[in-house]
Amino acid sequence: MKKIRAAIIGAGGYGGCGATELLIGHPNAQIVALFDQQDIGRPISDLYPHLKGFCDLPLLDANDPNRPEDFDVVFFSTPDGVGQIEARHWLSKSSKVIDYSGDFRFNNADTYRGYASRIGKSGEHASPDLLPEAVYGLAELHRKEIAGARVVGNPGCFAVSCILGLAPALKAGLIATDSIICDSKTGVSGAGKKPAPNFHYPARYDAMNAYRISGHQHVYEIERELGLAAGEELKITFTPHVIPLCRGILSTIYGNLKQGQSAESAFEAYRAFYKDEAFVRVFGPGSTITSTDVRGSNFCNISVNADPRTGKLIVVSIIDNLMKGQAGSAVQNMNIMFGLEETSGLLRPGQYP
Repeated sequence: MKKIRAAIIGAGGYGGCGATELLIGHPNAQIVALFDQQDIGRPISDLYPHLKGFCDLPLLDANDPNRPEDFDVVFFSTPDGVGQIEARHWLSKSSKVIDYSGDFRFNNADTYRGYASRIGKSGEHASPDLLPEAVYGLAELHRKEIAGARVVGNPGCFAVSCILGLAPALKAGLIATDSIICDSKTGVSGAGKKPAPNFHYPARYDAMNAYRISGHQHVYEIERELGLAAGEELKITFTPHVIPLCRGILSTIYGNLKQGQSAESAFEAYRAFYKDEAFVRVFGPGSTITSTDVRGSNFCNISVNADPRTGKLIVVSIIDNLMKGQAGSAVQNMNIMFGLEETSGLLRPGQYP
């Protein structure tokens, strides 16, 4: 079988490194080119020595007019605003596009405008005509649409954790839709590779804080996807925190159980919802799950609990933000887009301890 020819734009960042790690071990794909705007000419293994001997391709200038362009898929591991400008070029070359940012997570310019305002970007999308065909890249909910897509917008890392943690409860009508609270913690790698004073080691060691309270951009996609699952518009309370951890997201999610529901009935609903999903593992009441269970893997671990005293459903949803929250989901989407086994190149356990 001919291998999928892949290029990564923004290969020097954490998301690009993650995609490189996965694709060098992928049986049906090969990395043809790595692009960036920095460290041009240097082998990727100079930046990430653990890749030496596995991938020593040089970083190419993403703006070089003589760059290679014969690819089946182009991964945009780039900040917001890049993919929406560059995607059209690659689509014209018959490449499929998978974008890590929020550029293609929304299907219309109005919704995108609201998202962009949260991240300080211009509210106008550079390629609004591409938005109607863009597919939200959470495979567990949009597998069929992803299979026929040219453009996939990878979901946000917090969004993956919260949406997978809540979709079964809303689909089954287990909780009141006006009672949802998502309390999420993330490791420092979620801020990306670029140095900043707030993420300097002395500033982060033994320190944790909430941020973007009532204003995080991932709320837009979380509410949209959960609204689709519930069959109605809804709003959630979402508070993200940074904790002194390298990688991982743990979301503790609360909702008021409807009359007659219990931890046991919720657990059965979650098991039924995810029974055929390779990358979602459901644990019953009282189970202890930790970030190390999924570290370095494409899994989402979910524990389902309830507090009979308060009548609240309590769901804990854990992912690796750089894998299921980024590069792992991107490769999973690639597999679906090209008709491959969905687990190809991804089915491996987390790293312990």
